[in-house]
Amino acid sequence: MALTIGIIGLPQSGKTSLFNALTKAGAPIGYASSTVKANVGVVQVPDPRLQPLAEIFQPKKVTPTTVEFVDVAGMGQSDQAGNEKKGLSAEFLGHIRNADALAIVLRTFANDNVSHPYNSIDPIRDLDSLNAELQLTDLTSVERRIERSTRSAKSGDKKYVQELEILRRFQATLEELQLISDMELSQQDHALLKEMFLLTVKPRMYVLNVSEGTLGAAGELLAKIAAGEQVDPTTLEGELKGIAQVGLRARAEKAEAVATSASLEAELSELPEEDANEYLESLGKPQLGTESVIKGGYRLLNLITFLTAGEDEVRAWTVTRGAKAPEAAGKIHSDIERTFIRAEVTSFTDFMECGSFAAATKKGLLRLEGKEYVIKDGDIAHFRSGK
Repeated sequence: MALTIGIIGLPQSGKTSLFNALTKAGAPIGYASSTVKANVGVVQVPDPRLQPLAEIFQPKKVTPTTVEFVDVAGMGQSDQAGNEKKGLSAEFLGHIRNADALAIVLRTFANDNVSHPYNSIDPIRDLDSLNAELQLTDLTSVERRIERSTRSAKSGDKKYVQELEILRRFQATLEELQLISDMELSQQDHALLKEMFLLTVKPRMYVLNVSEGTLGAAGELLAKIAAGEQVDPTTLEGELKGIAQVGLRARAEKAEAVATSASLEAELSELPEEDANEYLESLGKPQLGTESVIKGGYRLLNLITFLTAGEDEVRAWTVTRGAKAPEAAGKIHSDIERTFIRAEVTSFTDFMECGSFAAATKKGLLRLEGKEYVIKDGDIAHFRSGK
């Protein structure tokens, strides 16, 4: 499963610095606000289980799973006539409409040398501004679909009559500046949403671009909020107040919130690993936000990783949590899913304790599983299929 995350935010929020930190692409910072181009990069998903397996099997290649990131120009800007945009252009929308999730970059750092579009730092205000543009974009899409469905419903076709009822509920929600994801959605609603690629229904994470010295404290604060600990933003000052507000918003929305110092992490990504780690030690070894963004994307989309291992290749594969063995086999090849017979499965932990498939079999830790087996994160699987 190819995971694609769209990176959006206001100008000067640090979107492209984040993109560069993730991809090491060296994309130019601050490209023209009128552009509709996008930066696209593919990133290997860090998985500490691959190297130990590679040391055992000495394979011809090691293949991690990947995530694609799409970075678009800053939102919330004026058009050439000086009027505020009313939603995203079709060209702009085309870059992110197929994204599986959105990474919304919100700036909390202050820097007199880096201007802010609103001339002050307020991540909740910025988020509301971005949401308004996403809502306007979706409202335009819904209204166009209503026009089409209204014409089709004149024939008396019940399908379009029911579709219109759903669309008008979507319309009312968006006109109230609410997210589609906040609605109670039926199976019919979800079926229609799959066709429409609306932005306000996509899973989202808030990437707080913090100052270098705040990175460690920001990560700890967001972890407390995610764990359900009580945090009162009014007792905090400076950056941490805004970070707490966004963290609480994310928890209420069942979204993700991570902290990054995008410019710092972009610079560190260009250094040798030893030098980068030495600098991180001087900062108290804060967890980098770039890896958190990837992990957050997996949590948002309820994804897990299973592994295959042998002399030819050690490889990571991505499936949706709850996938059964034939579906996982289909990630390797559709024919294996179609002719699936059984799976030979052991967990990564059990395999490493045994050191080989033979030893795992002898200890009863390599199991034969059928079509109803649900793949677990870290399973090492070998699939048997017929002709």
